[in-house]
Amino acid sequence: MKLYDYILSPSCYKVRLMAALTGVKLDLRPVDFHPGAEHRGLELMALNPAGSIPILEDGELILTESSSMLVYLAAKSAPEWLGGGTAEEAARVQQWLSFSHRLTASLGGARLHEMLLRPGDIAVLQAQGVAALRELETGLVEQKLRGMPFLASHHPTVADIACFPYVALAPDGGVSLDPYPAIRLWSRAIRALDAFIEMPGIHRLHELKPEPQIGSGEE
Repeated sequence: MKLYDYILSPSCYKVRLMAALTGVKLDLRPVDFHPGAEHRGLELMALNPAGSIPILEDGELILTESSSMLVYLAAKSAPEWLGGGTAEEAARVQQWLSFSHRLTASLGGARLHEMLLRPGDIAVLQAQGVAALRELETGLVEQKLRGMPFLASHHPTVADIACFPYVALAPDGGVSLDPYPAIRLWSRAIRALDAFIEMPGIHRLHELKPEPQIGSGEE
């Protein structure tokens, strides 16, 4: 199974992370995304006419959307990551997978603008990112009231992995995570998972100071 990969891409990272968490070995094929724009070259455009990465190749199967890659990896090796124990849980997984594209467009767009000087209205991208984070925070608080620490279930699913990278890297685009205690606790829970792997800017859990409890008034 080959992943066309860029080490600094959160979308590529979520596929590498899902593979690590499910025990799938990937053959990583590095792509010169910046400054070489290799993803726009003839070889990769033949695989993905949209000119984007990641691209996952498994025999004759070619996947070009990161969410589909997460589902594929889970379905092959660890179906518990798909959720779906109930109709409600399955629906939550699908809803958050769709929501993850808003994180890519907003927080990811702001990050590309700040780090690679990609064109875009940074104020609009940041405002859209803040709106998405507020929605995510609300969803996580509601899940906590149901006794669930993750987005769709008592255990992590592909929904959490789809949303995690762009949220964790939001500060790279000038969007702070300080106002969102539920998001910070959720991020810690993901980084504490067995077999968690890092990418530049996202590290294993090592903080000594615990996060405040939601609603405790502590800082």
